[in-house]
Amino acid sequence: MYSGKKVLDVCCGGRMFYKNKQNERVLFCDKRELETTLCDGRKFVVKPDMLADFRNLPFDDESFALVVFDPPHLLKVGDSAYMALKYG
Repeated sequence: MYSGKKVLDVCCGGRMFYKNKQNERVLFCDKRELETTLCDGRKFVVKPDMLADFRNLPFDDESFALVVFDPPHLLKVGDSAYMALKYG
C-alpha cells in the first residue's frame, strides 16, 4: 500500500498542508474518517489513505524519507465544535 511513498503524514486531517491534496508521494494517515459541512457552508472531508493512530504505527523504522507530524493541540473543546471537527 505504501510502496514508493516518500512522505508519511500521520495526522493528515483534511490535508490542509497540501496544495495537491492527492499528492502521490504522501501516505495520508489519520485515526478517523469524516465528511461534514462546516458552519460557513464548506464541505470538509477527512479521508486518509490508511486509518492509523500515530501512537502505534504499522511501519518499520526508516520506511519514509520524511514524516509530517502536526497533531491537534486542543485541550478543551467540545466534540461538535468547529475546531474539533476540523482538527480532531
